[in-house]
Amino acid sequence: MPTAADLPGNLYILLYRVDVHCLWVSAPILSLLHSSPVAPPGGTIPSPGVFCDNAMDLVLAFLPPATTAQKKHYITTAQKQLHTYGIVGLHDAGVLAEDRALYASMESRGELGLRINAMIECRVHNSFCSLEATRINTPMLTVRSVKLFADGALGSWGAALLSPYSDNPSTSGTMLLSAEELTNVTALWANAGYQVCIHAIGDLANRLAIDAIAAAPGTGKHRIEHAQIISPKDQARMKALGIIPSIQPTHATSDMYYAKARLGAKRLRESAYKMKSLLELRPVLGSDFPVEPPSVLAGIYAAVERRDPKVGSLGEKWFPEEALTVREALRGFTRAPAEAVGWDMVGAVERGRWADWVVVDKRLGEESEWLRDERAVRETWIGGKRVFKRDG
Repeated sequence: MPTAADLPGNLYILLYRVDVHCLWVSAPILSLLHSSPVAPPGGTIPSPGVFCDNAMDLVLAFLPPATTAQKKHYITTAQKQLHTYGIVGLHDAGVLAEDRALYASMESRGELGLRINAMIECRVHNSFCSLEATRINTPMLTVRSVKLFADGALGSWGAALLSPYSDNPSTSGTMLLSAEELTNVTALWANAGYQVCIHAIGDLANRLAIDAIAAAPGTGKHRIEHAQIISPKDQARMKALGIIPSIQPTHATSDMYYAKARLGAKRLRESAYKMKSLLELRPVLGSDFPVEPPSVLAGIYAAVERRDPKVGSLGEKWFPEEALTVREALRGFTRAPAEAVGWDMVGAVERGRWADWVVVDKRLGEESEWLRDERAVRETWIGGKRVFKRDG
């Protein structure tokens, strides 16, 4: 890990790790803290200047918040960029109350250019904040689910594992809250009628997330976000309970370069980066942007080819037995996300649904290398209105 001393000078700099589960700060920021900051439960400080998971809160308290005007600018410009990828809607996995209010304000003014499922995130992470929660169900904005975080990320040794990391035996990762706390907060949100979506990457985190959902009241369809490393026993439990896995195909093709080192061959083969094995659960497929690039076509390529879209046919096929067909991958990026949040009017080009569609320059099902070309999206339509047309 780097340290704050790696960058001399007086600049106040904060950089997130690509997985957004760790951050690095320069020495002037580090000097704002206690001389020997102590990581809270669910967090680590692996080196002076690096803070992971719950320990990030020690530093983020000093970060100047973005203004409402800045956030609106970010949303407006991001929408236009996402239209170029053929994206007509998204699941925003963790939205604070003031940001949900901004979405609602923009929706009421006709300024929201994407259909958004905004998952509630509490100001106090992993808590029950019903007083902050207001259900919304309009054509462009839905609030009916909540995002919880069970563990950290694999790349920064934060995913919570049942046994130690193969390349770092001193740790098994980090649970951000205890099993009892996860079960209790899941039950509170489920009892209040919300879909619970739990970030779980490691096999321990997934086991405890499954335990929490199994104990939750009601019959709601809850989700596990990422569902990356799940023991065979717990894969069977997911199927029995009907838990929806939310999977990012490009996570597999990005992590393939170091996952074996982290997990070892046996655990990787039996437990990690399953797609075909979980197909009966109608998985939601996505990108997890900005952690990964937002391209849907690249995601379909990764799901179908099990190759890194950045490398293409020159790269190896990684556990190709878990590859999906084009039709299965397309469903995962369209109908499945709509069904998972109860969007009855979107998710397919059919009579009676809203006219959301994307025009690409080749027929899906032909050779797949063209999916790597971001310019393959020619037009994007939302509600019968063309919101993007590529010239040339």
